[in-house]
Amino acid sequence: MTRDLTWAVLAVMVAALAVAGLYARQAGRRLVTPGQRVTYEALRTANQAAPPLRSGLTADTMNRALTPLRSLIAARGLVIADAQGTVAAEGVDDEHCRLLTPHIEAAMLSGRPAIISTVELQCGREGCGLTAGVVAPLHVEGRVVGALVALDGGASAGLQRLCGEVARFVSTQLELAELDRSKRRAVQAELRFLRAQISPHFIYNSLTAIESFVRSDPERARELLVSFADFTRYSFASHAQTATLAEELRLVDIYLDLERARFGDRIDVTLRVAPEVLAVHVPSLVLQPVVENAIRHGLEPLGHGRLRIDLADADTEAVISVEDDGVGAEPGHLRRALTGRTDSVGLRNVDERLRATFGEDHGLLVETASGAGTKVTFSVPKFQPATAANGRT
Repeated sequence: MTRDLTWAVLAVMVAALAVAGLYARQAGRRLVTPGQRVTYEALRTANQAAPPLRSGLTADTMNRALTPLRSLIAARGLVIADAQGTVAAEGVDDEHCRLLTPHIEAAMLSGRPAIISTVELQCGREGCGLTAGVVAPLHVEGRVVGALVALDGGASAGLQRLCGEVARFVSTQLELAELDRSKRRAVQAELRFLRAQISPHFIYNSLTAIESFVRSDPERARELLVSFADFTRYSFASHAQTATLAEELRLVDIYLDLERARFGDRIDVTLRVAPEVLAVHVPSLVLQPVVENAIRHGLEPLGHGRLRIDLADADTEAVISVEDDGVGAEPGHLRRALTGRTDSVGLRNVDERLRATFGEDHGLLVETASGAGTKVTFSVPKFQPATAANGRT
């Protein structure tokens, strides 16, 4: 009997909590004022239009943005056009699109919004609800790239102001789309520039080393020629802007094979890799230039030395370090190299691309001193959005 009473009390308590929660939610909704509700709906609608607009002024993106934009203006019809004509339309038939053409062209030519009167928009169809409208140009970086046209049963001053504000919103998103494209072009240009910086010094030394094996060890010469071809093919290939650390290690292995042909046993290389980080994506060509810098500026002046490459797993990050026991450098010289005040293109380019991709905390950390060797370290997130990991040139 006591157990039944206990269960009954628990059931009443659960029911009471559920009712209290329902009233609390209803009270919370009542706290939202009409003004707040209107603001919320407007922002939600604008956020629906923003993603397709950020992809640029195309028929596909504009068709996806039309419905939320039309909802923002609360117009019966909406048209978006570019310099070639109508890109997308909703609630507007072909006949009205034809009537709008001269008004769109005039607005794009003048760069100013205009009202389209009922006299100018006579379609001859009785009871047509699209009797007037407003056309507002779309601007990107000071250029008129298109126009937004809202059609309704009248063209009030309120509709003109609202259409103008929405046109400014669309223009801002298109400018951001252009900025995104400019950034991608800049990254691609930097990557092409880095690929073009394959050291003539390295090419000459590699070919000289290959030549030295032609008579004494033809099979080894053939292997080195294949490695050299693989290295140049990877460096100049138009592949993804990013690569996995496994792919970067493959390029480093090819590079070291060519350098071993010159130095033989005089350079001792130690490689330590945590398997968990091999699939981590990094900007293409970030590891090999650091390794080349260690050999060329650290070990080559001595003619011998040790090189250590570590790819470590550090929870949410992969930590990459390249350390040599070579001649080292004055810290001030390395700072100048990373700020572009020397000819060390490779390290500067790697540092800038790491920071641009992952943030200012992910640039190169260089520890060095004259006669004390050099250690270059950087860290990258192990997990990234798919779009960042799979960007294409």
